[in-house]
Amino acid sequence: MSARKRLLIVFHTQSGNTGQLAKAVLRGAGRVTEIESRLMRAFDAGVDELLNCDGLLLGTPENFGYMSGALKDFFDRTYYPCEGRLVGLPYAVFVSADNDGTGAVREIGRIANGYGWKCVAEPLIARKAIAPEHLAAAEELGEAMASGLAMGIF
Repeated sequence: MSARKRLLIVFHTQSGNTGQLAKAVLRGAGRVTEIESRLMRAFDAGVDELLNCDGLLLGTPENFGYMSGALKDFFDRTYYPCEGRLVGLPYAVFVSADNDGTGAVREIGRIANGYGWKCVAEPLIARKAIAPEHLAAAEELGEAMASGLAMGIF
């Protein structure tokens, strides 16, 4: 029997909006019992967690058209120790934004490209106040990612 695949959800929240999305992503992923899902704040996640995951969901608020400093810190701390070791890792992004969120998505994508990761879902951008439809979309994202890992799609 093979070990269960692991989904790592790394996020930062200041106002609580991205935290709401992260919890919804975890709820959705939790529907797929074949996958072990772990939710971690960006400042708490590190090299060990990243190297031991089979899929990654990244959550951030949009700050000045960019990702949060905490998520950037996660990348800064993990890039060189993980360089070349996670090529093809499936990932997706969720963003809470007062503006359009595309700057944060773009810059995360550039960094993920440096790691060699593979984006497997359209980014979820929750604009303005978090609404029930944003939470439903976040649950769907978590479930889809976990399902894809469980079925070996990615």
